[in-house]
Amino acid sequence: MIEILQWTTLIASGAAALSRIPNLVRRKNPSIFYALALLTLAILLSIHGPYMAIDAALGGTNLANLLLRFIIFGAIYFLALRIAAGFGDSRGRQLIRGSIGTSALALISVAMLVCFALMDTSGSSAGMAEVAAKNPRNALLVEYYGAAGRAYPAYVCLAILPGLLRAVKGQLPALLRISAALLAVGTIAIPLSLLFPAIPPELGFLRFIINYTAILCFVVGLALIWVAGSRARRKPGPVSARRR
Repeated sequence: MIEILQWTTLIASGAAALSRIPNLVRRKNPSIFYALALLTLAILLSIHGPYMAIDAALGGTNLANLLLRFIIFGAIYFLALRIAAGFGDSRGRQLIRGSIGTSALALISVAMLVCFALMDTSGSSAGMAEVAAKNPRNALLVEYYGAAGRAYPAYVCLAILPGLLRAVKGQLPALLRISAALLAVGTIAIPLSLLFPAIPPELGFLRFIINYTAILCFVVGLALIWVAGSRARRKPGPVSARRR
């Protein structure tokens, strides 16, 4: 079931990224393509088979996991900025691009790099489970490393959540309000990842469900925005939705 969810999400994200290539060629909102492309790469790296192959090519020291974390940072950054701009959330954009957001990114990145450098990361391990099992010190560092990796996406999502909730309750067309609702579900699911250490091993599958539900909500929500924009452009008269 988990593999089906992973590959389904990968296909959906990849298809969404490919659909943005014409706009990329026209230099229209290229950040959406970059975000979806990074998200697709992140999903690929989170799947066991591709991860093991890619990390082996990088030397078998789990550099692929560190790369995955920074790819997620980039994807969530671009996605959140476009979502905030699309729904007119200037406060959310400021929290991400301003000094607070920049400081959060810098501090979290340094913390993650330090934890990674202090670990014995030899031997490819998707999810870092085998790395954590080596010794108690590694286990603790993996927990800190994972927490840092989840902290920045959680911060970004919480920054744009109020704007999405306002959009859901606002006067936008129904399709855009549905899109905002799906995106809001995604932005709620990602901060829930901070609770992952509290999930018992026998319920570990919940981590995958939460993560991939968030990604699917983002992809489908963005797709609905594109559909709404296409419909609005075909209608005469003023358009109530934001430009995409």
